[in-house]
Amino acid sequence: MRQAFTYSAFFLSVIIIFSCKKTNSSKLINEEKNHDSLSVFFDQANNFSLSETKRIEYISKALHILELQKNDSLNRINYFKLANRYFNNNKLAEYKKTTELIVKKADQVNDKVSQAKAYSYLTDYYIQIDNPDSAYYNNYKAESLYKKLSDKPNIIKTLLNKAIFQHNHSDYLGCEKTVFEMLHFLKFSNNDEMKYEANNLLGIVYGELSEYNLSIKYYNLALEIANHKNMPREYQLKASLFNNIGMLYVNQKKYEKANSQFELALEQSNLFNDRPNIYAMALDNLAYSRFKKGDFRNIEDDLFKSLRIRDSLNINQGIIINKLHLSEYYAELKDSVRAFKFAKETFDFANHLGEKRELLNILKQLSKVNPRKSFVYSTEFYRINDSLELKERQIRNKFARIEFETDEIITQKNQLVEQRKTIIYISLAIILLGVLIFIIRMQASKNRELRFVQEQQKANEEIYQLMLNQQNKIEEVRQLEKKRIAQELHDGVLGKLFGTRMNLGVLNNKDGEKAKSERVIYIDELQTLEQEIREISHDLNSEKMAVFNNFLLMVGNFIETQRKVCKAAITFSADETIEWNNVENMAKINFYRILQEAFQNINKHANAENVIVSFTINDNLLTLDIQDDGVGFNYAKKKKGIGLLNMKARITDSKGNMQIITAPGEGTLLKFDIPLYHTELVDVQ
Repeated sequence: MRQAFTYSAFFLSVIIIFSCKKTNSSKLINEEKNHDSLSVFFDQANNFSLSETKRIEYISKALHILELQKNDSLNRINYFKLANRYFNNNKLAEYKKTTELIVKKADQVNDKVSQAKAYSYLTDYYIQIDNPDSAYYNNYKAESLYKKLSDKPNIIKTLLNKAIFQHNHSDYLGCEKTVFEMLHFLKFSNNDEMKYEANNLLGIVYGELSEYNLSIKYYNLALEIANHKNMPREYQLKASLFNNIGMLYVNQKKYEKANSQFELALEQSNLFNDRPNIYAMALDNLAYSRFKKGDFRNIEDDLFKSLRIRDSLNINQGIIINKLHLSEYYAELKDSVRAFKFAKETFDFANHLGEKRELLNILKQLSKVNPRKSFVYSTEFYRINDSLELKERQIRNKFARIEFETDEIITQKNQLVEQRKTIIYISLAIILLGVLIFIIRMQASKNRELRFVQEQQKANEEIYQLMLNQQNKIEEVRQLEKKRIAQELHDGVLGKLFGTRMNLGVLNNKDGEKAKSERVIYIDELQTLEQEIREISHDLNSEKMAVFNNFLLMVGNFIETQRKVCKAAITFSADETIEWNNVENMAKINFYRILQEAFQNINKHANAENVIVSFTINDNLLTLDIQDDGVGFNYAKKKKGIGLLNMKARITDSKGNMQIITAPGEGTLLKFDIPLYHTELVDVQ
């Protein structure tokens, strides 16, 4: 019986405090009105001057707007408001559905704050439908998340819920442990309401454990907090505490002290208007305590007055206790009929409500007022008591299992996350390693190819240098030949010319036919000398052009070779004014190699029909143009190709410039130019 009294006092005080908080929350929401339609719908959904149908219609309109919005933080906040409207309008199924939707939305973006809050809302739902297992599970999920978020105020609330679950299922040691954890978080907090609840609950728990001194200690701590100015007077916390302390003394059979506590509770200002349930409870307990003390003044009136109040408020547990007190009272007066009547009514009512714990006290009373069926009642008492103990033990074990399994699930989830991370990291490392190996091998291949090209170029340069050396030897022979011809001109032609000139001079002093015929002979000799000189001059000129045109001969041979292998028609031209002897040998080598590289690219990629190659000179710049009408290419993407880089390197080595004009589908023009540095040739005779 004492368990029922203390539980009633504590549980009702907790419910009223939280219901007051929800009312204040609704007021704050109403104060934050704005002109947008969603806010209007939310406000009208809480307007209880409207019909229920109209309020639900406004909730539906708000839901329609929210369903069209994206899943952001504001959308989730508004879904919480929607859930509150369903709760306030007692639409619990819709409240649950909306809250579960919030959980899904929060999971999608890993919003732990919304997840924790949604689990708290689900806890309220399962409390309302009296499903302690699910309520405990969701409350524990919320508690775990709030601990990860270090959200102390909400940790404290979830711990209070947990402690209440444990108390209601007789897990007093577990409840004690949870409350002390609450007090740890409350140590540096200004939340007096939660400090009050923690100390009041410890007072109740130690009363259940018959630790009366500890119980009084924590009740007094709660009373000190209740006296703080910031504690709302309408909660009537002091009246609730005085009632709980009074019941503690009743359990110890200290009825005088109990009566004084109940009287203090009833003396609290405006108690009946603020908390009629506490008023009825204190009045019933005072009448019962007086009755147990042997003071029968106004007992019947007070018991019936308390019963009427509880009956009007539908406080079912209070009605059971009240009627049980009336049965005891009439039994003491030897009015067995009314004593049995109230006991039987109480039994039927409690059995209908499923209040198994209350049935135990009622069965004891029935055994007293109906001794003939004492055995039946005692048998039922032990059966219910055993089933309750088994059920409470199962629930306590289930609570522990819920915590364990939830922690296991969280641990497994974390392990899976870590494993997934590890797999991702390993996969990334393998991919990066593979890419690195591929890059290294590609680079090594490119390096080998570059070395091969460089070696080939070096070999070609050596061949060209040998050709030049050979040309130099040919040039030496030519110089000797020129010297010989010069000597011949000097010793032969010039001697003859001098003799002829002298003879003609002598003949100028003579007249007659003989002199005239001699002059004709000498004129013929002059013509012979003229022809001889012309032939020598022609030979010299041919030798000089052969020297100048040796590079062009090499290029011409190359062009002829390409005409045999290239699909395109090749046109080649060279400005005749170019003095190839003034061009450095390395420049010629570089031009030749550039031409080779260009035709290699044309043959591979250009798909051209016509190719034009020309050497021109302008403003002391020697220019090589290579133009095709092929497919062209994107220079920005291909400018780092080995062929183009080699061309660039060669023309730069000759202090020249390279220009590439191309685009996809528009052919290609390669322009290479180098500066010429003229040197005067001095003929040595």
